[in-house]
Amino acid sequence: MSEIEGGAGRRELIAAGLALAVGAPTAAEAAATEGPGGAGDFAFLMGRWRVDHERLKRRLAGDTQWERFGGTCEALPLMGGQVNVDDNVIDLPAGRYRAATMRVFDPGSRRWAIYWIDGRAGRLDAPVFGRFEAGNGLFFGDDLFEGRPIKVRFAWSTADAAAPRWEQAFSADGGRTWETNWRMTFTRAA
Repeated sequence: MSEIEGGAGRRELIAAGLALAVGAPTAAEAAATEGPGGAGDFAFLMGRWRVDHERLKRRLAGDTQWERFGGTCEALPLMGGQVNVDDNVIDLPAGRYRAATMRVFDPGSRRWAIYWIDGRAGRLDAPVFGRFEAGNGLFFGDDLFEGRPIKVRFAWSTADAAAPRWEQAFSADGGRTWETNWRMTFTRAA
């Protein structure tokens, strides 16, 4: 098996392709991405992780039953951190699947766009947009769930650098109320 066919070479090739597609930042853009609220916001996530998932069995249905399962995540920075991607293996009770996340920092607005790519459906979900403040990231977007429009919220907490947390919530009433339906706790892999 060639290095390109193997894990590391293929990841580097994909990363280089994404960097070319997104474009390299200008010197002014690179300077604007440094420091708080910039390209370094997701530096805590770079590397390999074990992930403990908790997910509501049924979303937006008044369900209170959580299912727990594991997974892994490997995150890689591109363009000096202005873009980052991660490769996820998710061990749902019904079976394993792969997914990816791409995060793109806009130095003009100083906010992130986060895109989820679900390997089961082969599609790019609608993005969420937001930023970090004091170690917490909030990101909001619009999407569809079972054919109806919803609001989506991602929340990152990095207070515990050894075990950062991510939560997803949906709102079916325009953001007046939120149902947290997925939680992930990350533990650094050896």
